[in-house]
Amino acid sequence: MAIGTINVPPSRAQEWTTQVLEQVGVKHEHASIVAKALVLADLRGVDTHGINRLPGYLDRIKAGSLNISPSLQIEQKTPVMACLDAESSFGFVAGHTAINHSIQMAETFGIGITAVRNSSHFGMAATYLLQAIEKGFAAMVFTNASRSMPPWGSKEPLLGTSPMAIGFHGGEKGDFVLDMSPSVVARGKVRKAARRGEQIPEGWMLDAEGRATTDPHAALKGTVLPIGGPKGSGLAAMMDIFGGLITGASFAGDVNDQYSDVTKPQGVGHWFMVFKPEAFLGSREEYLERMDTLMDRIRDCAPAEGVTRIYTPGEIEADRQKTREKTGIPYTPQEVEALHDFAASLECSARLFE
Repeated sequence: MAIGTINVPPSRAQEWTTQVLEQVGVKHEHASIVAKALVLADLRGVDTHGINRLPGYLDRIKAGSLNISPSLQIEQKTPVMACLDAESSFGFVAGHTAINHSIQMAETFGIGITAVRNSSHFGMAATYLLQAIEKGFAAMVFTNASRSMPPWGSKEPLLGTSPMAIGFHGGEKGDFVLDMSPSVVARGKVRKAARRGEQIPEGWMLDAEGRATTDPHAALKGTVLPIGGPKGSGLAAMMDIFGGLITGASFAGDVNDQYSDVTKPQGVGHWFMVFKPEAFLGSREEYLERMDTLMDRIRDCAPAEGVTRIYTPGEIEADRQKTREKTGIPYTPQEVEALHDFAASLECSARLFE
């Protein structure tokens, strides 16, 4: 346990989050999906997408911009391509539905793609990779997001910090889980710093005037910078095409920010592809053996000065998840108190920690 933290069993965090969501009218099935996704993010150390985000989602429910009673009907376009209108519901629920439908198509045809429109923030993108990986598949997940990053060379935010996630089921050496943003940092980390009264490193963001800043409050009024200059900017535009343009969702700067105006639906779009990675090889055994070879060779590379271990994508998060499943998820006392106060404001007596 880190100094100054409270370790909460993941089962308790899941139960608490579900109870809070049910308190505002979310049906149990959907509340459980949302809670599982938020707690999974905390388990893997992606706490910018964990249960501390819950109040923001419920603000949107209260404002009427987040629909808690969607019908979620799949529209089959071809045997391996489908669409889903999320009807401004939880992105978690829409994503869960879409990735499962892609898995069903891939089980029959080897590949399945589901595009989602009229959705909202869907949390940690790796959530959906892991659903596919658990079934033995590979997956690619794209989403778009609200304006927060300028096209390269501009100072005007137009593109989102839209994550791209790619995962492959692995053998004895573990899975490959790449979940990354085209920006230097996720805005959630900046919100976390603001919430905790911390400064942010130089090079993360610019303020509203286009000046470098370490003040998270000033940064949240400005723009986040892309990774690799024009490369990150290009990746962000690509995610807007996959997540927004071809799905029928909002795009080109029209996705609404989930915090700035909670009265408007976000109009987010997602894109999920699931496929059998062994289909191109002689057998599944051959595929898994080749995956093990890759993972071993990456980890066995000679470390640079000051580096003690080479990790494969997703390995740190997987190790952290195993540890936290045993020891609990660490939250600061301030975070726990704020969440308890939030639950109490909803007349919900559930508590994370007594």
